[in-house]
Amino acid sequence: MDLLNTLVDKGLRRELPTREEALAVLATSDDALLDVVAAAGKVRRQWFGRRVKLNYLVNLKSGLCPEDCSYCSQRLGSKAGILKYTWLKPHEASKAAAAGVAGGAKRVCLVASGRGPTDRDVDRVSKTIEAIKDENEGVEVCACLGLLSEGQADRLRSAGADAYNHNLNTSEGTYEAITTTHTYADRVETVQQAQAAGLSACSGLIAGMGESDTDLVDVVFALRELDPDSVPVNFLIPFEGTPLAAEWNLTPQRCLRILAMVRFVCPDVEVRLAGGREVHLRSMQPLALHLVNSIFLGDYLTSEGQAGQADLDMIADAGFEVEGAGTTTLPRHRADVPGGCGTSPEPAGCGAHEGEGGCGPCGGHSAVAGEAEQTGEAEQAAAATGESVPGPQPEGAAGARAQGAPGARTDLVAVRRRGAGTDLAPNA
Repeated sequence: MDLLNTLVDKGLRRELPTREEALAVLATSDDALLDVVAAAGKVRRQWFGRRVKLNYLVNLKSGLCPEDCSYCSQRLGSKAGILKYTWLKPHEASKAAAAGVAGGAKRVCLVASGRGPTDRDVDRVSKTIEAIKDENEGVEVCACLGLLSEGQADRLRSAGADAYNHNLNTSEGTYEAITTTHTYADRVETVQQAQAAGLSACSGLIAGMGESDTDLVDVVFALRELDPDSVPVNFLIPFEGTPLAAEWNLTPQRCLRILAMVRFVCPDVEVRLAGGREVHLRSMQPLALHLVNSIFLGDYLTSEGQAGQADLDMIADAGFEVEGAGTTTLPRHRADVPGGCGTSPEPAGCGAHEGEGGCGPCGGHSAVAGEAEQTGEAEQAAAATGESVPGPQPEGAAGARAQGAPGARTDLVAVRRRGAGTDLAPNA
């Protein structure tokens, strides 16, 4: 296929494809899917070999958010039956992080719901970062605290943070339909503040919210222009009790085409398979490893992920290897710069597009979930905490509301009831 040969050549040269080429990837047929995966896989291996970076989420503060992001189970007015708790103490967060590091995680992502941190919150997170770094030599720490105020990124950097995550989530043209309490421009500004402070920027998207192919291409091209070092790709989990509860639009094939498009547009960037992989890719998750070079290990913010050992087995069985702490994630042209873990030293990032900007998430606040088979474990945990857990939805209930993709599974959302914020061991 001429399209795929062209995209491979461009990816190996770090050259930006055209928007028409990116749209054409999303429009390929299921018959051509393996050809698309194989082509994007050549680009992935050129820059990252067969390494898979593991990341681990610690939800420092769950629920209780004043923002109205439609996709989020922690949003204002959410009726999702998630865990709700205020700030974990530094030693509690460090203990939670240690479970992920023991499972092979190279980066710990510290996430807190809310519009953005107060200065007191930054002090609190700074102590948490110091505690994690003191107890886990060589671990990377990424903070995800919402919109930053002046000077806060510098303070996080001084405390030892390596990266900051703030996702664009969707295209600028559709952003107001998803969130009204802050703007797309607010998000862009926060990512730029993190970059200016020397933090490695992490910013990505959420697919499956009813957006068009054009919207997906728009946000990915905007990310390339913004030039983060890592781009998390989340797939919406439509939590009951949120405005997007009926949006079941994704199939495994659609997810793989989206990941391939992101890889072609961002060839030398850490592309992370983030929230929703278990729900939407299901048994086709191993194919996604040919497109991405980074995943989250175990559970997510408010929902269950695949068991940590199952993640490790999947990586090994697919012929990939876990990236060690002593290995630099990004290619040399992106990593050999001030900032440690791949912060871009120049506006052009990869250096391949003079005058065009750069190449261009930890899961932000997106709702993510795990396999239905883990619901039994969640129910046991709920019994210990006295909380209820939504079980699989009957076909006649959630299934009747499913939109778009035929065969979409609406029975796979399992709320997290263990790990951070509970007395039960995490799923790492």
